[in-house]
Amino acid sequence: MYRLAAKRLLPAVGRRYPQFRCSSSGVRSLAGVINPPRFYTSPASETIPDQNPDNFDASASSSSTAWSQEERSRAHDETQRSRNTTRPRAHWQDEQARVLQSSLRHVIRLGWTDAAMIAGARDVGMSPSIVGSFPRKEAALVEFFMDDCLQRLIDIIDTKDDLKNLIPSHRVSKLVRIRLEMQAPYISKWPQALSIQAQPLNIPTSFKQRAMLVDEIWHAADDEAADIDWYVKRTVLGGIYSTTELYMLTDTSPDFQDTWAFLDERIRDAFDLKKTVQEAKYLAEAVGAGIGGSLPGFMKRVFNS
Repeated sequence: MYRLAAKRLLPAVGRRYPQFRCSSSGVRSLAGVINPPRFYTSPASETIPDQNPDNFDASASSSSTAWSQEERSRAHDETQRSRNTTRPRAHWQDEQARVLQSSLRHVIRLGWTDAAMIAGARDVGMSPSIVGSFPRKEAALVEFFMDDCLQRLIDIIDTKDDLKNLIPSHRVSKLVRIRLEMQAPYISKWPQALSIQAQPLNIPTSFKQRAMLVDEIWHAADDEAADIDWYVKRTVLGGIYSTTELYMLTDTSPDFQDTWAFLDERIRDAFDLKKTVQEAKYLAEAVGAGIGGSLPGFMKRVFNS
């Protein structure tokens, strides 16, 4: 799924934004960027009609792109195969998974560190030397937690029938909240986790994990888009998830009530299709300007408009 998108769209990003041009060795990463880059620009050969928010219509956007029916079908099939065969925790070896799972109980006290992993190894009766089998150590602990949370969310989606009775906007809001509540016990240490994810070596995995999360949530909302609308929706939801995650870090209200109110408002905005394209446009401007200097203005325009 992501390979198909990358082959089709990343070259256009390089043409429009030279600072993001890809080389044969891979995608150039940006250190210190916590909000994962989820915006994809369509190739120059493809044309998108007037995207004035007042005139935006999801069905019109879908039908007016230059994607052929064969390409849309292939993208949809690729997505379905990925969802049916990929399990977030599958790539972890049993012994590693046991150590990492046990280590999570020590994170609140020791943080996302080697010390927490050593304590976890001892809890399951293994030598602390097993920590050396993890190439990126503390990054492995954060990534395991992200995979574990995604697997738990998938299990909830598959087993909770009451979710199917919610309208799509409420379903998306509910699932984002469920996912973020999994981080609540670690909230005092979560800034450290975000810092680890933002390190250059860890950005590709962090991006992939967040992209998979957003994709699962949209699928749970019965979204089957396979054209430019697919990217717009995931761009917007990815931004909502990350900003709500950051808001949560400074929320002192009981049971994060202010965070959930913030989330619900953002979701309502996202489901206002007249505003969706404008938000994506602001995000594209921020990415083009290099994120760092433009993000505050982008946030202000999106959330105060």
